[in-house]
Amino acid sequence: MATIDIGPLALPLSRALLLAAGIVALLIAALAGRNKQVSVTDPVFHVLFAGSLSARAAFVLSYWEQYRSDLLGIIDIRDGGFDPIFGLIGALLVLTRQLWRNPTIRRALSGAAAAGFLTWVAGALLTGLVQPPAPSIPDSTLTGLDARMTTLPQLADGQPMVVNLWASWCPPCVREMPVLEKAQHDYPDITFVFVNQGEQPETIQNFLTRLGLSLDNVVTDTGASIGRSTGNRALPTTLFYDRQGRQVNAHLGELSAASLTHNLERFN
Repeated sequence: MATIDIGPLALPLSRALLLAAGIVALLIAALAGRNKQVSVTDPVFHVLFAGSLSARAAFVLSYWEQYRSDLLGIIDIRDGGFDPIFGLIGALLVLTRQLWRNPTIRRALSGAAAAGFLTWVAGALLTGLVQPPAPSIPDSTLTGLDARMTTLPQLADGQPMVVNLWASWCPPCVREMPVLEKAQHDYPDITFVFVNQGEQPETIQNFLTRLGLSLDNVVTDTGASIGRSTGNRALPTTLFYDRQGRQVNAHLGELSAASLTHNLERFN
């Protein structure tokens, strides 16, 4: 999964591109406003906010069944749940309104919006050109809590597979565990594998017992080889593989029930 590392933080490339586009739009708006002695940054900020709000609202409505029992999860955007199409529509509607109501800044506002949009398009095209083919399931040797050796292809056994990279010291990993625990029972035709990165079996077992978690296919990767081989060193990361063993998606960060359901739809 393509990520951008910013100090200790890691951002999925798709979100990093949107962030870069927003920063470019705000910078162009600030420069244009200074030259014309008018405020352009506020209208640009309103456009960006409207796009983000529309994208989140559309996603929440699409997965309302998952959010209705966790209303606070609606405002918890750490799950990465956004609908880009509705986000773009919301941003365009507010941009049109701003252009209509503020004729004195139309040129500057249009220029800032165009600069941000072109930044996003150029970044998306460039990453698309250099993006490698979909990686296959790594076949590194892993150890189960019963000390038996295995590999991810053996555990998949021809089924679609969800591979969760986690550690007991990682708070987002701990928070998403109940979601994944429930999913492994709700989706019996999908293999869920919990690959602990870098910890000993005793530590893992104590963690599972303390939290009362009942997880299938818990394995330890004491050398963190899966994270290195897939380019996913940030935790938690969840990888999604189809029946042919090809990676169809990846999610960096904490999963909610809604964002997990969204990712599992790639298997249909």
